Amino acid sequence: METNSERLPKVIFGPIHSRRFGKSLGIDLSPGKKQCNFDCLYCELDPAKTMDDQDEVLSVETIITAIQKGLSEHQDIDFLTITANGEPTMYPHLSELIDEINKIKGNTKTLILSNAATIDDPKVQEALLKLDEVKLSLDCATQKCLKKLDRSHTGIDVENIKAGMLEFKHKYKGPLIIEILIVKTLNDSEEEISRLNEYLLKLQPTRIDIGTIDRPPAFDVKPVSYEELLHISHLFDSSLHVYIASRKKADISSSSYSYDEILETLSKRPLTQEDIEALMDEESQKRVENLLHKQKIRLVETNGVEFYKKA
Repeated sequence: METNSERLPKVIFGPIHSRRFGKSLGIDLSPGKKQCNFDCLYCELDPAKTMDDQDEVLSVETIITAIQKGLSEHQDIDFLTITANGEPTMYPHLSELIDEINKIKGNTKTLILSNAATIDDPKVQEALLKLDEVKLSLDCATQKCLKKLDRSHTGIDVENIKAGMLEFKHKYKGPLIIEILIVKTLNDSEEEISRLNEYLLKLQPTRIDIGTIDRPPAFDVKPVSYEELLHISHLFDSSLHVYIASRKKADISSSSYSYDEILETLSKRPLTQEDIEALMDEESQKRVENLLHKQKIRLVETNGVEFYKKA
């Protein structure tokens, strides 16, 4: 029989360095195998049958012991990030676990990465309210897309997910980040983005991270380019803080932007420093700094990411 000490190294992974979340220590609530209510086409894990509940469950004590060991070895952690080989909110003792983490975390913040499939469950909401930050995925605004791309478990309905997010947002006082992973031909149409935009204007999350496939997927699906992500980002309302979270920026060549073009671009969508460096040549970047100095544009920080916006 496998002992706790043998399992500890699997529970904790990292630290991982992230521009958005600093130095993070991962907590895997399903280290033994994939346990998920989605079987996303883009997942880097091997395909697995979707499920309602975990059938292989770690004890809270085992996880806490592993976290304590991890924190003792890495004392400059910014975030404890709850995740899983699958969906972490399927862990049956999540609320109790978060209570125990909060007793030992000190100044370290807590974050969960969830696919949001269970966000309409009041017990899941109650648990997530105890976290410092919450990041939920929303790849699709329609049921057809959810079934095709995220391959959701029977009974999971995108309208329940959206309603659950709205209910949770109303209760939650911390930063709520929405992540959208764009896959070529599956959720990159203007119609699907329009539906997402319509909903996200109601939700008003702290930030929206859009990205694409950057690891080998389980199925033969394709990423979109940075140019396509940029175009998609412009389809969202300019009041939404959209961050392009992609490592695939090398394909685009920088261009010259006049002062008016910079202001026009920023009126359509706030840009990060990474976006500006990818899009604009050196002279254009100097114009951005001049506009900032003249207070024609301003910098706004949204949960660790700075955006240039038209003043």
